Amino acid sequence: MEDIFKSWLVETPIAHRGLHDKLSPENSLSAFEKAVEKGYAIELDVQLLADDTVVVFHDDSLSRMTGNDGYIKFLNKEDLKVLKLAGSKEHIPTFEEVLKLVDGRTPILVEIKNSSTKIGKLEQKVIDMLKNYKGEYAVQSFNPLSLGYFKNHAPNILRGQLSGSYKGEDFAGVSRLRKFFLKRMMLNKSVSEPNFINYEAKALPSRFVRKYKHLPLLAWVVTNKEEYLKVIKHCDNIVFENFIPEI
Repeated sequence: MEDIFKSWLVETPIAHRGLHDKLSPENSLSAFEKAVEKGYAIELDVQLLADDTVVVFHDDSLSRMTGNDGYIKFLNKEDLKVLKLAGSKEHIPTFEEVLKLVDGRTPILVEIKNSSTKIGKLEQKVIDMLKNYKGEYAVQSFNPLSLGYFKNHAPNILRGQLSGSYKGEDFAGVSRLRKFFLKRMMLNKSVSEPNFINYEAKALPSRFVRKYKHLPLLAWVVTNKEEYLKVIKHCDNIVFENFIPEI
């Protein structure tokens, strides 16, 4: 494996859910195309539908991005094109559609959206779909058990541990004890053995990250130049949105 500190994970800024704007919502095909055109790597989220289709979508609920009630996990593939993203013409894409669109033109960072202890179905489907993909890629997850599956079944795929302060509504369903372990990344050595760390930008520098100096450190999500200038002193690369960093 090449020196990870000389790879795209360190050298290419990563567009959070694509290079999205009002016309190209997050995790949409057009947002991914814009990132490709500008030369940025792409971060995206994957999860499973009811019919086991791997879909690119961040939230559990449909309401924020589609204005519809319900949950993404109850949909089938045939439902996707009916639901439009943020009032645009864009539909919720499948992971297969995204891989076909990007086609190796820029690296992709795939977040595995699996917060449960039921590990394997989503992870294996991602492994199988990436097996013949010609481009550069890595996976990441907040769930060390998910990363442990990749370690055991596809050790050649670069895997990153996501973590942060665990403050805010995104983590409202995470128990206090679980936050304690995840914030401190206490399962990294025994379970996930990540190749890189992706830590919340607002929580850097962090004493919980210092012991992983031998691993590349990414910072999520940097939203303006002021934040960038503060955090770049403490990390190797950024995942960004709402501004354009210099390449």
